[in-house]
Parts: sequence; structure tokens; C-alpha cells
Amino acid sequence: MPTALIWFRRDLRLSDHPALVAAVEAAGRDGTVVPVFVVDPRLWETSGRPRREFLRGCLADLREQTGGALVIRSGDPARVLPDLVRETGAESVHLSADAGVYGRARDAAVEGALGDVPFVRTGSPYGVTPGRLTKDDGTPYKVYSPFARAWRARGLHGPAPRPDDVAWAADVRTEDLPPAQDLDGTVLPPAGERAGRDAWALFRDQRLLGYATSRNTPGTDGTSRLSAHLKYGTVHPRTLFAEAQQLGEDHAEAVDKFVGELVWRDFYADVLWHRPETAREPFNGQMKAMQYDSGPAADEHFTAWAEGRTGYPIVDAGMRQLHGEAYVHNRVRMVVASFLCKDLHVDWRRGARYFLDHLVDGDLASNHHGWQWVAGTGTDPSPYYRVFNPTRQGQQFDPDGAYVRRWVPELRDVPDRYVHEPWTMPGGPPEGYPAPIVDHAEERQVALARYQAVRDA
Repeated sequence: MPTALIWFRRDLRLSDHPALVAAVEAAGRDGTVVPVFVVDPRLWETSGRPRREFLRGCLADLREQTGGALVIRSGDPARVLPDLVRETGAESVHLSADAGVYGRARDAAVEGALGDVPFVRTGSPYGVTPGRLTKDDGTPYKVYSPFARAWRARGLHGPAPRPDDVAWAADVRTEDLPPAQDLDGTVLPPAGERAGRDAWALFRDQRLLGYATSRNTPGTDGTSRLSAHLKYGTVHPRTLFAEAQQLGEDHAEAVDKFVGELVWRDFYADVLWHRPETAREPFNGQMKAMQYDSGPAADEHFTAWAEGRTGYPIVDAGMRQLHGEAYVHNRVRMVVASFLCKDLHVDWRRGARYFLDHLVDGDLASNHHGWQWVAGTGTDPSPYYRVFNPTRQGQQFDPDGAYVRRWVPELRDVPDRYVHEPWTMPGGPPEGYPAPIVDHAEERQVALARYQAVRDA
């Protein structure tokens, strides 16, 4: 009786899963499919607790959906998977392609260890698999806008059908779910494929229509909140794209903006595919010479930023949201990143690592290249002079202070006119809330001078 193995990674669902379809077809009518997830120590130990706990919830859901058949094993996949193939007699191993730096090397090692057993990559976690879109001369895109035009011109395949009545292999030895994580009060969204579908339905039916504008206002629930589900593949962007295209003309502007965010995700994955060193180094090599601060004073500034004690309300609200929900609103992510890099002059890599440790949706490609975009070291063709003014950002996008008041209780009773600059209140900021740790106008000039020095060199 033929047996096929499906190795789940960042595709923790059964719907719209081309690799699962391929595994079912390989097993045939009389065969069985072995579903497996490998807890890789190199990934588990370097992930923050929110990501570990969300992953645990996704695995619990997947185990339920497979009728308890999901096999969990721990260890180096290059050892675990060949052992499991021998144990089950699997004749092929199926998986979604991994575009990550470590994932590509790991998969090559597994393929080599399997020897003659087919190692079949079908699909990927992206709308367009990284590396597939190139310019006419075959070189990769370095700027988002032309990449987006090529992405939209190419279009996406329709969702893959969900297999009916999969014959999951029974009685294969499995380990327990990974251990639950102590989140110290952080509240995560529900995990798993059902939760991902519910999150999409809520956004599509109640929030999408005003998304083009509401996505910028952190005091409202205007974003999709799908990033963690996309990270772990409880939904696929192809599914979202296909269903969004079916909405009426009144949704056209919102759908266009939402699709643009899916394209950004694909773009950054494509950048990392072609330039794996950008997980550690600036995309713009000239910016390796950028001067950053270090030492005790810089460490104190970093700690104040991380704890939400900078004296700039929108920055502090964002960092406190990070610890409260393992998530930060998309616009606020740019504001807090800009403040760390350009007001406090701290290396973007330190902030990017901190985000990965605390975000439930932490994704290397999107996270690190988003930080580089803000830091002025990335793909944006003219980024160095962009310095977000935290006070103006708060006043423009959180005009009534709803976001700040939610996350900074010291400012809940402050009148609207002072909520984004409480240091201007008669008598200064309320008791318990700090004065600004730096002067934004002065630090902006320092940042611009440092960027100009790099350009002049």
C-alpha cells in the first residue's frame, strides 16, 4: 500500500494546499498520507515566546483536523525525516518550498539525506514564489513599484481544492505538542486554520470597505490582523486574493490597497531570496558605513524605547502594544522604528531582533526589510531624509488620542490638545509619565548629517 509523507512547516492548513494535494495524489486511492511537523531546535530556540505559543495553537488545530494523525517529532529534520520515511515506508516526501535563508539550506540537507526518495516541492507560502519574477534582463527587482506591476500583470493561480476524505496514516509514533509558553500577560489571537478563516471573514465583511484609510488609524480596528496567519500559513494569500476579487465595485479601492500589502510581503521575500545577506547586512552596501551609537547611554535609550518610556506618546503606545498583544499597528511600526534608528541612533538590527523576539507575526523577510526601509538602508530609492516626527504622526493618525490612551494609562485624562505632547501641559507631563528623553528636532538634524556623511563618502 503506497504511502506519501506531507511535511508541514509554514502551511498549517488543509485548504488551498498544493503540496497536500500532491501527497494525496501520490498515495493514490489505496494509499495513506503521513502528516508530520518537525520541531526544529534551531528554529524553536531562536523564536520568541509569542511565536512559539501561536505555533503550538496551530499544531493543536492541525492535529484535530487530521483526526489526531499529525505526527510531531523533534530534532534535526535531516535526521528525523529519513528515519520517519524508513519507519513508515513512505515512497515520497511532499512540502511547500521554503524561500528563507535557513530553510533553503535545511531543505537541501534533507533532500540529500533522503537519497532516492523523491523530495517534492509544490507551491510556497507566497502568492508568487520568490525568484519567479525578474526584470526583462533576468535581474531581480530592487524597487517595490515595478515589482508590484509585474506581480499584478502575472496574476495568481486559483486556490487548490481541499482534498476530501484523506486517508491519514494511523498509529505512527508521535510526540506531544511543544510546551506551552509563559506569555506574562500578553494576549495572542486565536491560532489555527479555523481562526485564520474567521479572521479573514471578519475583515472582509466588516473592515475591508474602509481599509484604504482606516489602515492608517491605530485607534480603530482598521487592519486585517492576518499577519500571524500568513506567517504560519493557516490561510494562503492566494485564497485571500481570489475571494477579494469577487467583491463588488464598491470594494475596488480597498481591495487594491489590501492586495498591495500582499505584494509587499512577496516583494520582501523575493529580495531575501536574491540577497540572503540582507538578513544581516544593509541592502544598500554604502550604508555599512552608517554611524550608530553604542555604549551605556545608547543602552539606556534602547531600554526606554523597549519599555515604552521615551516620553513620546505614540512611540510608547506602540511599544506597550507590542508587549500587550505581541503585535504593533502597521503605521506605528514605522514610527517606533524611525524613532529608534533616527532619534536614538541605534542600529536597525537591534530593533529588528527585538521585534522578532516579541511579535507573534515575526517574519524575517518582512520584518528586517521593513526595518531597513525605515532605517534608510533598504530598497527604497530615496529614504535617507525620511524621519518620522512622532508628535505629528500621532496628531495626524491618532487625532483624538484613542490609541495612546488605550496603551498609556498615564495619559488617559490628558486633554486632546496635549495628548501627543504632554510636556507642553502647564506643569509638565502627568505624574508617572516621563519627559521626552531626546529632542526630536535636534536628533533629526544629527541623523540627516550622518546620512549625508555616508553619501558624501
